[in-house]
Amino acid sequence: MTVTVYGIKNCDTMKKAFNWLDSHGIAYTFHDYRKAGVSRADVERWCRVWGWEKVINRSGTTFRKLPEDAKASLTEDSAILLMLEQPSMIRRPVLETPDPVELGFKPERYAEIFGV
Repeated sequence: MTVTVYGIKNCDTMKKAFNWLDSHGIAYTFHDYRKAGVSRADVERWCRVWGWEKVINRSGTTFRKLPEDAKASLTEDSAILLMLEQPSMIRRPVLETPDPVELGFKPERYAEIFGV
């Protein structure tokens, strides 16, 4: 199974996901979207699967620093543009497998996905 984990290396949730994958012997490729960026096609696909409201990371400092009017007037298009310009606004990790994308990290969900 091809597995790609998208996110930011220093994120605590990412570290938990990496540790879980490593401890279960699951090979994966890591895509650091802070360093390598993220494609519009990827963000749009994630938004189709989960909805842009769940993909955007409203609890992160990058989002909280936005002006209140920008937060209040968010639409799918403006949210996608923000996530492309500042990938740290994307909730993490994003786990891509041949099945639909998994957003966030929950050990029990990862266990279901990988059958362990």
